[in-house]
Amino acid sequence: MTEPIVQVGILTGKKIPFSFTGEYRERNTGQTCTGNQQVEWKNNFIHFKGEFLKELLFEPLAADSCFTLPEVTIGVNFHWERKEEQKFQGALKLIVSTEGIVVINRIRIEDYLSSVISSEMSATASKEFLKAHAVISRSWLLAQLDKNRKIETNKQKYKSVQSSGHEWVRWYDCEDHSLFDVCADDHCQRYQGITRAARPLVKEVIRETAGEILMYENSICDTRFSKCCGGVTELFESCWEPVHHPYMIALKDSRETDFPDLTIEQHAFQWIQSSPEAFCNTTDKQILGQVLNNYDQETTDFFRWVKEYTQEELAVLVSKRSGVDFGEIIDLVPLKRGPSGRIERLQIVCTKRTYIIGKELEIRRTLSTSHLYSSAFIVEKLDIQNNIPGRFRIKGAGWGHGVGLCQIGAAVMGTQGYTYNEILSHYFRNAEIKNNYGK
Repeated sequence: MTEPIVQVGILTGKKIPFSFTGEYRERNTGQTCTGNQQVEWKNNFIHFKGEFLKELLFEPLAADSCFTLPEVTIGVNFHWERKEEQKFQGALKLIVSTEGIVVINRIRIEDYLSSVISSEMSATASKEFLKAHAVISRSWLLAQLDKNRKIETNKQKYKSVQSSGHEWVRWYDCEDHSLFDVCADDHCQRYQGITRAARPLVKEVIRETAGEILMYENSICDTRFSKCCGGVTELFESCWEPVHHPYMIALKDSRETDFPDLTIEQHAFQWIQSSPEAFCNTTDKQILGQVLNNYDQETTDFFRWVKEYTQEELAVLVSKRSGVDFGEIIDLVPLKRGPSGRIERLQIVCTKRTYIIGKELEIRRTLSTSHLYSSAFIVEKLDIQNNIPGRFRIKGAGWGHGVGLCQIGAAVMGTQGYTYNEILSHYFRNAEIKNNYGK
């Protein structure tokens, strides 16, 4: 198999400035361009240099050519959301959508991975941790490309919402994208082009693992990862579609194997308020610096964390995020937890109505102006008068969905001398490393 090309969605806008360093040629018109450029969305066309087009594809004429986008949003809807200037290698594709012009970067997978590893992790990460992440980032991407091809070939209508009059359950995955393969933000994998230049170690890691992926029974593993599992990893089906992947089981992020049944409310209550031994239970700044870039380090508590709301704050927030007027909130009741303690279905009991929401990301979004760190939480009701709490204290565990590789846990393992094979074997049981292309 030859190395594939991936199409990465960067942003969508009505007026988009960009610039070329080196020469680019537009495939359809044959124009050669360099320096500052701009396109504008007009009457559902791309307006560029006096022409109205549906698509533009600029291809570099030299290996060191790149293009720059001055205002790319990173951390979309997260607490650290911001804009930054970003540079990219490869081709620049512009297409029309109903919301504006979509900017897409067409790039070879190994170059894409070099950026992902540099964007997801900091420059101090250990080599074995980086190698493990290179393998799972490559596996995840190829699994998504394969999945999207099957959906398109079979003309399947992919459904990610289950709703009724009293329940709203939704999950978010790369199938949300129809105009490109993956997006550039945390929704898929962080990809920030060559903005954060890949160190020699990252290039070495990509070269040494070229084409390596995780396989399970002749299928590419859908290798998920999150910042911190909180002590126990979660099942895929707790967070996305109801499909069980045998290589991603619930396991304790530790040399130990035993952990309580966190689907039981009493056990989850005790677990979340404790500080169990786990690879990801660390405050070592040197290790955390391997995983957390500068904006990630604005998050100081993640293995265990606390968030408080007044009644008014939470009622307004839930109404705004859900689009439903609940009235005053009486209780937040976990109806179903996964084996890591993450809530899959949450009942919101209010004075005007009772409503059920899920899955984990929808819960995190509903109860926060950005995202709660995870859905593994318990709720303390305080200052109760006439059965109405005046305050809510939410105590939680972990950062992210907790499925697959725990980045902080894997960083600790790399520091403790585990090889990348051992790290992968810990998080993805019975999966095998195989070479899909490359060496």
